[in-house]
Amino acid sequence: MTSGQEGSAFKDGTRFRLFAQAPFLKAFHRPEIVHVSSPAGTVGPGPGDRRMYVVDPIGKAFAYGLAENVRGDPLYLMPPWRGDVFPPAFPDLDGHFDHIGTDDPTFEAAHLFGSVRFTLDVWEKYFGHPITWHFRRDLDRLELVIQRNLHENAFMGYGFLEVGVHETPDGQVEPFTLNFDVVAHEVGHCVIYSIIGVPDPGTASAEYYGFHESSADLAALVTALHFESVIDELLETSHGNLYTHNLVNRIAELSSNSQIRLAANPLSMLDFVQGWSDEHALAQPLTGAMFDIFVDLFHEELVARGLITQSQEDLSDRLEDSPDYFRVIQPMFDEAYAASPLAFREALVASRDELGMLLAETWRRLSPDGLSYSEIGYTLRAVDRLMTGGRWRSIIDVNLNRRAIGFVSAGPKIKPFGPKSHFGLPRVFVPARHGACCARHLRVARQTGARDRLARSRAGVL
Repeated sequence: MTSGQEGSAFKDGTRFRLFAQAPFLKAFHRPEIVHVSSPAGTVGPGPGDRRMYVVDPIGKAFAYGLAENVRGDPLYLMPPWRGDVFPPAFPDLDGHFDHIGTDDPTFEAAHLFGSVRFTLDVWEKYFGHPITWHFRRDLDRLELVIQRNLHENAFMGYGFLEVGVHETPDGQVEPFTLNFDVVAHEVGHCVIYSIIGVPDPGTASAEYYGFHESSADLAALVTALHFESVIDELLETSHGNLYTHNLVNRIAELSSNSQIRLAANPLSMLDFVQGWSDEHALAQPLTGAMFDIFVDLFHEELVARGLITQSQEDLSDRLEDSPDYFRVIQPMFDEAYAASPLAFREALVASRDELGMLLAETWRRLSPDGLSYSEIGYTLRAVDRLMTGGRWRSIIDVNLNRRAIGFVSAGPKIKPFGPKSHFGLPRVFVPARHGACCARHLRVARQTGARDRLARSRAGVL
């Protein structure tokens, strides 16, 4: 991907116009032109290419996933969609899609495809190879579905990414196809399935699902930092103090003052020793630890480049949990950033790439069966030894220990499986493995009163 001055790696790639963050945010109400890796002319109407394609279906009453037939037997609805579709987005004569205006009905389709390809480009850069689909045995291409009756959800499944809508308190409908964070989060799920695999039935731990949600959030966060406009806005509003309430640590922005989750959060595994009820909450200690590691990597870069002193960095660490943090630390960042804004940008980009590489090399070494946060921490340290000779060991130790990662494990599930739970809904469905799983999941759905919801829309979770 290429965005602004990010480079010329894909100067011959296909152009799209993407909102770097939700378009209802004032700073991002205009889309940014990006180049993705697909060579110009290789993406056809849809958009679609050899790896994925967009459909805007007409009359698709149910989202893909678990449902039942008229006799009450469980079945799993899968792509491809064979019904009618709304007109696709077409490339211009040179093979680009940036000519499509935001008021064009096909802009959503172009934005969805471009967002997915942009996110894949980022993570293929860190992994150093193309990300192969985890469903490739049965399906050649990923179907990107604009599912307008899927409310408050978007989700990745076996061969599909289905994207719904968000309804604001005043009744406005905002399509998730235009919310880059939401789409990138779902692509993050696909990356994890493709890189570490899908667990065998019955072997997925609670912390595996927490890890999945955390990794998807982090995938979206790192990807967003490849937009020049995001870096500009982040630095101009925070002056490099990343613990301010900023767009990067707000995950899946829903409005100008609300979001689904915060990367900078206070939760630790001690909060889940007695039990847990939602994998998104269980993800927060791991996400928080990785965000803290990112901030510390950034601080180390600032010190190494002479932009702040070691004593200032130490003071920031000491005051991190203090109510005096912003009163003392923000003026320090204000002064340092004003003196060298370009150098701050370079340090941020370097730290972003350090985090991306650290995550990619950690993820590729994990197994999905019985995965624990303790294993993730052990692997993170091992990767640091391989990549840097242990340069970041103290940063990793301090931030994992603060969240009690590796010291305690999540307790039992304390609430019944609900309609938004990965345990109650087969997001990890694999046809050859899960012939009997549909029946089990449907029984769970019935027990929790989720049957009607499943029959109506079969929605996953963000």
